[in-house]
Amino acid sequence: MSQEPFVITVPGSSANLGPGFDSVGLAVNRYLTLEVHPSDKWFFESSSVELQGIEEGEDNLIYQVAVHVATECGYKLPTCHVVMTSDIPLARGLGSSAAAIVAGIELMNQLTGEQLTVVEKVRFASLWEGHPDNVAASVYGGLVIGTHTKSSTDVLYGGVPEIDLVLLVPSEELKTKKARGVLPAELSYKQAVRASSVANVLVASLLQGNWEAAGKMMNEDLFHHPYRRELVPHLEEVMQVVRDETVAYGAALSGAGPTMLCLAPVHRGEEIQEKLQRHFPDFEVIVLRPAKEGILVKKGIKNKEASVQTS
Repeated sequence: MSQEPFVITVPGSSANLGPGFDSVGLAVNRYLTLEVHPSDKWFFESSSVELQGIEEGEDNLIYQVAVHVATECGYKLPTCHVVMTSDIPLARGLGSSAAAIVAGIELMNQLTGEQLTVVEKVRFASLWEGHPDNVAASVYGGLVIGTHTKSSTDVLYGGVPEIDLVLLVPSEELKTKKARGVLPAELSYKQAVRASSVANVLVASLLQGNWEAAGKMMNEDLFHHPYRRELVPHLEEVMQVVRDETVAYGAALSGAGPTMLCLAPVHRGEEIQEKLQRHFPDFEVIVLRPAKEGILVKKGIKNKEASVQTS
């Protein structure tokens, strides 16, 4: 059991990349950080704009995940004071809740001395989240491809793509529950075969680094873009501008949206950012990179010891 202060850092993520629905995830270099200190009661605080209004006690999502996993593993958690910082925007499709879930699992891991493997962390996180794309990306970093059921979770690590990421972030939130509410209950057999073939080519192109093919498949998603367009009115226009007027490979909703993600040639992100900002002045257009690492833990804050990646 850890008795000294420590810091947990977890990257945000973008899920789906179009047709890789609930399966493909990519960690991004926006982060949730927890600074954890022993205390006589649970208390969460933050001065980050993105975390305004967070639950300060045992209603906090991170606490709920940590205590749930601790109970599953047969532990009782010591109480802590947790100072949170984040630059992951909430309800924008960049994995803010998934990062919190992963942080909660790692918090339990550090407080109890349990040595969960990355596979076990992804399993616990997927059971809580319901799918592995965002959470697995936050655990591993880089690109992940996974599938999940109540009985098993299988995730493959796809390395760290050498690309830029250009994101168009609307000012309004879009709750995942609402975004899922517009999806159909089922697809016809013919539709499912076509949608799956697009997703298969997306995954193959991502693993081969064939970004032109990946971008084309992003634009041809049939799993969720056709239904979520009504919630993200600019999606079709953004995809067209990206395709016809920039050197970006393609665009898609980031997760459930409303943020839209473009895959871009490395070192060309700023050029594309400037062009898209002129086209869409009401959006915040930002350039990110894939996060190379997943969960990081720094122990001995006062001594500023070196960071170590958890196993």
